[in-house]
Amino acid sequence: MRLIFAGTPEFAACALAALHGAGHEIVLVLTQPDRPAGRGLKLAPSAVKVLAQERGFEVYQPSALKDAEAQQRLRAPGADAMVVAAYGLILPEPVLAIARLGAINIHASLLPRWRGAAPIQRAILAGDARTGISIMQMDRGLDTGPVLAAESMPIAADDSSASLQHKLAELGARLIVSALARLERGQLHPEPQADAGASYAAKITKAEAGIDWREAAPAIERKVRAFDPFPGARTMIRNVGLKIWRTQVTAAEGVPGTILATGPEGIVVACGAGALSVQELQRAGGKRLGAGQFLAGFPLAAGERLEFSAKAAI
Repeated sequence: MRLIFAGTPEFAACALAALHGAGHEIVLVLTQPDRPAGRGLKLAPSAVKVLAQERGFEVYQPSALKDAEAQQRLRAPGADAMVVAAYGLILPEPVLAIARLGAINIHASLLPRWRGAAPIQRAILAGDARTGISIMQMDRGLDTGPVLAAESMPIAADDSSASLQHKLAELGARLIVSALARLERGQLHPEPQADAGASYAAKITKAEAGIDWREAAPAIERKVRAFDPFPGARTMIRNVGLKIWRTQVTAAEGVPGTILATGPEGIVVACGAGALSVQELQRAGGKRLGAGQFLAGFPLAAGERLEFSAKAAI
């Protein structure tokens, strides 16, 4: 088929590569405008743009799709379908109808659970046992369209958002190729979503990143995994901001936030219920380090307290 593809991060780039590999003609690629990145804040292209340029696809980076000129740009190629994956811009209703088969979204959850911008992180935070990919016919609502195909997978006990996104990207790439083939043959039947069980996956913000050590250890452990790689679960000690990257629930008790023990295997911190062994962390201006390496350069002692701060700067 002749496809317009709209996406921005690596999750979307995986699907774009699979669609091209399956023989589809990519007539136009939409991705968000280049953004400042890195310490130098130089403009950097999205993962989708990098791949599109490598493959010789035409790239279009509008800041919005509301105006007639932008919509004409999409209409011109005469696409059979528009495939959307983590694009990051709202598609106005006229855009949804530009392609012959409409706009088809690769969504990283089992709809109607976790509609919205951050389904991967929210699933980990909530302690969900499973997640998956839904291939959805887009409508004017927020991830409310009928589901064309879906496949579930388990969330591993050690999955971070980074590792789970990689797994879901591969699943999404495989499922969209299969779904498009069946859609063209008339073998897919859209299933309307039920409102019962619907939940909203709000965008992750830095304001949520602070660790409240009064929470139970399993909840904090999920937060650490959900916020890896962004924005990183945060705490403070001695007015120094820390990011916590890897932890393990352990059997110990104490005043929440208190360091109970330190060693090369981990820094044991008391929580509201149970404790966490912090195994990988990072101080402001530093690198991600294992507990042993971190303690060699920033010694901590039992009895010190980690503090809550949503603004801990790293």
